[in-house]
Amino acid sequence: MSLTASASVQVGKGAAGHDARPAGFAAILGALGVVFGDIGTSPLYALRTTAQVVSDHGTIAASEVLGVESLLFWTLMLIVTVKYVILVMRADYNGEGGIIALMSLAQQTAKRRSVKLLLGMTGVIGACLFFGDGIISPAVSVISAIEGIEVSFPAASHLVVPLSIVVLIGLFSIQFHGTGRIGIIFGPVMVVWFLMIGILGVLAIIHHPGILLALSPIYAIMFIAQHGYLSFLALGSVVLAVTGAEALYADMSHFGRRPIREAWLFFVLPCLALNYFGQGALLISDPATISNPFFLLGPQWLQVPMIIISTIATVIASQACISGGFSLCRQLIQLGYVPRMRIIHTNPTEESQIYLPGLNHSLMVGALLLVIAFRSSEALASAYGIAVTGTFLCTCILAAVVYRDRYKWSPWATIAVFGGFFIIDGIFFASNTLKIIEGGWVPVLLAAVLILMMFTWKKGRSLVLARQQHDAVPVAAFMARLPHSRSIIRVPGTGVFMTANPEFIPTSLLQNLKHNKVLHEHVILLTVKNLDLPQVMTDQRAEVAEVAPNIYRVTLRYGFMEMPNLPPALAQLQFESTGFDVSQASYFVSRELLVRSQPSHISRWRMALFLLMTKNATPITDFLRIPLDRVVELGVRIGI
Repeated sequence: MSLTASASVQVGKGAAGHDARPAGFAAILGALGVVFGDIGTSPLYALRTTAQVVSDHGTIAASEVLGVESLLFWTLMLIVTVKYVILVMRADYNGEGGIIALMSLAQQTAKRRSVKLLLGMTGVIGACLFFGDGIISPAVSVISAIEGIEVSFPAASHLVVPLSIVVLIGLFSIQFHGTGRIGIIFGPVMVVWFLMIGILGVLAIIHHPGILLALSPIYAIMFIAQHGYLSFLALGSVVLAVTGAEALYADMSHFGRRPIREAWLFFVLPCLALNYFGQGALLISDPATISNPFFLLGPQWLQVPMIIISTIATVIASQACISGGFSLCRQLIQLGYVPRMRIIHTNPTEESQIYLPGLNHSLMVGALLLVIAFRSSEALASAYGIAVTGTFLCTCILAAVVYRDRYKWSPWATIAVFGGFFIIDGIFFASNTLKIIEGGWVPVLLAAVLILMMFTWKKGRSLVLARQQHDAVPVAAFMARLPHSRSIIRVPGTGVFMTANPEFIPTSLLQNLKHNKVLHEHVILLTVKNLDLPQVMTDQRAEVAEVAPNIYRVTLRYGFMEMPNLPPALAQLQFESTGFDVSQASYFVSRELLVRSQPSHISRWRMALFLLMTKNATPITDFLRIPLDRVVELGVRIGI
């Protein structure tokens, strides 16, 4: 029997750690426009927030500025350069990055079910914190850019919040166009942005070159030793300089490892460091500039253009977080942690360019509420750090497992490297827990709610599948009785019956026989499997077996970075029989009526939550892109 898979399937890029795509100019420019937007706009608020923490406990002298600058620089070097760019980005899953891909990679090496469950929980917690980041990042980035108005036009400070709301609404309103249509300008804009902040930093450093002493880690160590608890408080704001580090890893699938590494090492990092040092030099020369050292770096005539380009840059930074949220949500849907959502493909040739209306609206409402509630980037920064550092901790744990088991690092090397990073991340996280009352409760509460919803959905669906399997009829037993059943009439046409377990007859087929007493002349028992890998190789996409004359069992496999499209996938399969007309097939699915059984394996409140999520889930026919005029739904009552 010959069969071919859909031509749109993306072939995997190889084994983990072997993504060798070239670092061409276009790839580097694209990475600058998408990957580095978040971390590239951190100079707007990172140093200012940190310096204000120090000044709140006394004056900020030159020695304190040098200590803060050294902390910022070496945080960039250790967390972003060493941990993410050099180490974590090596752990790709067939070229894919992100915490869900890393979780799947780590789970492959685990042999015990309990360990796999623990790794899965770590990945889900990190993903939930990332969603918190996706809400807070647009809010804090946009409002920090609009706050530049206060420098040039202090009387217009009351316009910061309304203008931020307008920009955010506009940002989320254009998402349905897709990043492909607007992304063409992102790269050049970010090149201008990084060159501008780098040049402004150089001009300030020229007037006070002594700031470059902060390149030595000794000043960071001295600051921590001399200030003790104050330095611990300051670390909660220092981490704002590395808020976009996770995006470097998550967006690796779009551009490859080398373009991101080279763009960071040879362009982004130098420009960021120069700007941070420039702000520090300005603070030493004039401590009054602590109110907004970023915008005060430029001359008076440049401040309005700086506000404009800063706003554009923050929109781009927010776009990266929103698009990352779309991709992450799709991965979680495919892995069964999130109910099906409506997914719109904004590019006919690029599978990764998607738009989720429901998630987009939720992110917009969350960002707007944060701007209205906190009203300043300084206040929002208190809510930002926990989401970022919590994700850092989860990534560190998963990366340690991957390096120990897949790359065969010795236990001592793994503990020395990732244990060290875990301590650093843990200190940053602990520092941010002090801000829970000030706003850190926002990502914590959001993550807790999302975790509860995800595991409720996972448990509920497992109970439904277990109940269906308990009541199901094995395929072999059904096919053995079929030739002797004279009451069944075979009718012309092709019927496609969806089933979660290929070993059992679909409930929709049994219901159709029970009520209509007919069976199509050609039958496909179709199972769609979502695997815990990003993409499925072409020759592993489909599996076809003839279980009876003109009755075929078909299994289609998809990775968590792919979206099923059943009609074209089935149309490209070749069956031995020439009577199959998949283009005119009828698709039979079961509409589940869920009730709580006695005794039940799920509590009443979780059952209520599961039913609410089920009610709002996108129909399976829409998710699998089946034409509605070819769908037949048959109701079935299931007790769990």
